[in-house]
Formats: sequence, structure tokens, C-alpha cells
Amino acid sequence: MEEQTRIGAINEGSTIPPESTGIATAQSSDRLRVALALLTLYLIWGSTYFFIRVAIQSIPPLLMAGIRFLLAGIILYIILRLRGAPAPTRAEWAGSARVGLLLIGGGMGSVAFAEQWVASSVTAFCIATTPLWISLFMGLWGRWPMRAEWLGLVVGFVGVILLNLGSGLWASPLGGVILILSPMCWAFGSAWSHRLVLPKGLMASAAEMLVAGAMLVLFGLLVGERPTGHITASSLLALLYLLLFGSLVAYSAYGYLLNHVRPALATSYAYINPPVAVCLGVVFAGDRITPTGVVGMIVILAGVVLVSLAHQRKTGTASV
Repeated sequence: MEEQTRIGAINEGSTIPPESTGIATAQSSDRLRVALALLTLYLIWGSTYFFIRVAIQSIPPLLMAGIRFLLAGIILYIILRLRGAPAPTRAEWAGSARVGLLLIGGGMGSVAFAEQWVASSVTAFCIATTPLWISLFMGLWGRWPMRAEWLGLVVGFVGVILLNLGSGLWASPLGGVILILSPMCWAFGSAWSHRLVLPKGLMASAAEMLVAGAMLVLFGLLVGERPTGHITASSLLALLYLLLFGSLVAYSAYGYLLNHVRPALATSYAYINPPVAVCLGVVFAGDRITPTGVVGMIVILAGVVLVSLAHQRKTGTASV
């Protein structure tokens, strides 16, 4: 360690070695970064569902999502390069493209597209099933769910059925299908990211946003989306919020967590985001949820909690 400080005796005539002090300080700093990253995801990503709904009122959804991540990726990439971060290698660009297309394209792009028909609060609870899907996809690499995890999976997916029945989700079959596929894409990308060659640190987030943002813009144009001449100020402000906070800040925090904690903890935002989204949707967007829908939401969160508790028993709670 560059700075070594002796600490006074705990017992008479004894001192703590400088190396121990340095390790303790580093561990404390790591815990603080993890805590701040989690808090960022809990609050900011919980609010993005509402702001997505505002943004797509006058901006086509795929173009909105593509512009959001493309600009965020460019900004973050330039900042990192100016600070001396190396450019990604060809293999790292390839890994970033795979993860970005799954997390951003299939995950977040699908959310923006589905919110044309589905309430933001309901969307948030559909995305809350992500940890359930991660438990399933980890089986592709030999880590199949334990018995307790299977119980959580069953409970969680029963909650999805109840939510569908109670929210009228299938009034728009296309929106319903997309919201089933979206957390699957996000979960598979999160699980797969640990086995791909990716750039170091925040450069991975920048590369993923660059590639996926460009692809979303291209796909939006191919399916016929075009900017209108009547883009409202509220949509532009919502897009700016999503770009700066939802993408640059929160997505970078998620990338940090994926590299420093186990996937179950990285996706624990699934507990907090839905209540935040529901509050904003009900208060500001006039969302209405039936009693069956409320029960479905509670059951989904119960399933996610069961799966995460099973993860903790399997991997141990000592590791962060």
C-alpha cells in the first residue's frame, strides 16, 4: 500500500500491521462503492419506467432507447479515453456487443417498446422476475437451482400469472410477449457476461451502450420509426434524465456490480424498483391496478426473495 499508518496498541505492547490497516481500508471502500451502486440502481432504475413512458409520448420507443444509449455510450467512452483508459480490443468489442444486445437491446429496448401499451408499474413487476430467470440460466453452466430455488421460481411465476390476470396485460398480446422476453434477455446477458471477454471497468458499459444503442437506432429505422415534428418538452426532458441518470449513472453502476458481486446481489434492485415505479405510476400517470394485480406483485416479490435466500445459503453470505 502507498500509505501505511500504524494504529495504536489494542493490547499492551501490540500494534496492527500496516498491511492489515490497508486491507481493512480497501475492504471498507469496496463496501461503500457497492452500497452506493446498489442505492443508485434501487432509486434511479425504479424511476426510469415512468420517465420512459413520458419520453415515448412523442418520440418513437426504439429510436428513443437507441439515442439514449448511443449518446450515453459516446459520452462515457470519450471521458474514459481522455482519462487514459485503453480502447477495447476486437475480442472485447465482440463480448460487449453480445452483452449489450441482450441487456440493452433485448432488455431495455423491449421495455420502451412495450410501454406503448402496458402501464409502467406493471412493466416494473414483469422485469422483477429477472432473478428468477438468472437462476434458470445459470443451469446452462452447470449451476442448476436447488430445491429451495425451485420453490421460489414456482412462486414467482405464479405471481406473473396473477399479475397478467389482474392488470389486463394480455389486452395487448404483443406487449405481453415482449415483457416476458425482456427479463429473459436481461438475465441471460447478466449470467453470460461472466464468461465473456469484456473491457475493464466502466469501458465495458461504454462499449455495450455504444454497440447496442447504434443497433437499436438502426432497427427502429428499419421497422419504420421516424422522428415526428411535434416532440414535446416533457419527452425531451425525460430522455435527458434517462440518458444522464438511467444510462450513464445507473447502467455503469450495474456494470460495476456485475464485476464485483454475485449476480443475485447485483439484481437485488428487483425488490425496490417495482414499488418505486408503482408509486410514480399511480401518482403521476394515473395507473390503476386491480386487487388481483396487487396480489400478483406481492407473490412475484415473494418468489424473488425465496430465490435470493436460497442463493445466499448456497454461496454463503460472507462474500459481497
